[in-house]
Amino acid sequence: MTPVSPDLPDPLTLLLIEDDAGDAFLVEELLAGAERPPKITWARTLAEGRARLTDDVQCVLVDLSLPDASGLEALQQILAMATDTAVLVLTGLGDSHVGIEAVAAGAQDFLVKQDVDDRLLIRAIRYAIERKRADLAMRELLQERIVSKENSRLERGLLPVPLLDPMLLHHQARYLPGRTGGLLAGDFWDTVQTPDGAVHVLIGDVCGHGPDEAALGTALRIAWRTLVLAGQTGNDVLRTLDTLLRHERKSPEIFTTMCSATIAPDLTTARLHVIGHPPPLLLRDGVLGVVTETPSGPPLGIFPDIQWSPIDITLGDRWSLLLYTDGLIEATVGENRDLLGTEGLANLIRAQDGIDLDRIIASLDGAMHDDVAAVLVARGHPDQRVREAGA
Repeated sequence: MTPVSPDLPDPLTLLLIEDDAGDAFLVEELLAGAERPPKITWARTLAEGRARLTDDVQCVLVDLSLPDASGLEALQQILAMATDTAVLVLTGLGDSHVGIEAVAAGAQDFLVKQDVDDRLLIRAIRYAIERKRADLAMRELLQERIVSKENSRLERGLLPVPLLDPMLLHHQARYLPGRTGGLLAGDFWDTVQTPDGAVHVLIGDVCGHGPDEAALGTALRIAWRTLVLAGQTGNDVLRTLDTLLRHERKSPEIFTTMCSATIAPDLTTARLHVIGHPPPLLLRDGVLGVVTETPSGPPLGIFPDIQWSPIDITLGDRWSLLLYTDGLIEATVGENRDLLGTEGLANLIRAQDGIDLDRIIASLDGAMHDDVAAVLVARGHPDQRVREAGA
């Protein structure tokens, strides 16, 4: 006999649930002419079919007039036990309306026994399997979208809200995760004003780019906020964060750079800790410069029992302080795609004649390839003009 179709999957295992031996024989004969005949497991009752439904079964052919179940009740039981398998209903000529109801209830297709030939049966099986695959893919996509939305809501809820009197200082923060589809990254920031009037600013960067690093960064930020609100400062905070990092990180190679600033209640001085992190930029009375080239010490998680040295600076009456992660200064610029660097960032601010995070980020659009976080706090007008030192 000439093969009627090359299109059945190979290998293909079918479960036929049919109490009529003649109808079962007919199905086997029709499928025997396929180029790749399927393996057919025959069950006479729904109970037998349940026992013989294995993981390799790709399609169930079922008559809805069985000794132990009938009609849509039988179908519902089959759909419940074969959740990832195509179901093709076989009906008698007078029960075609049941077939339509069966498709509406979840079957992939139905066939009227009296109208079935070999080509129709093979095509119906093939299409039923493909429809089921499409249904499963759509179900997985929908589930992924639901999970993605839930994750986005969770991540958005973990982003900080600054605790700062808006009339006290100008505050601007920007956060750009490098990982696709994420709202959180290994970079983190926070701003907290304590009851004594001091303003505490934090920027940090956990090495790495995945969700584990994002979770660790969030844990460090929340711990920092808690410690600051509890009245701790300086090395007490840093040692606690170092301990937390060592317990929470996935591997001993993970470290974290940080920069924190505690601005005195009178807003004229600040104490900084630059923990293996890019140094802040300070615009003071129109003169822009790097706060320090000497860090307070190494990143968290590198050496045990470290003392980090504070850096005390005078702010004056009119100033802008910019803290940022290395994703900003690792932007590639120019024809040779050179790294921007700290001095390049300072030159960009001078060219823009003031510090504004939106303008900085817009000018580097497409040039940044890593997570970026930045916080700007300013006393006086934030767009104070930049003049040359000594002018």
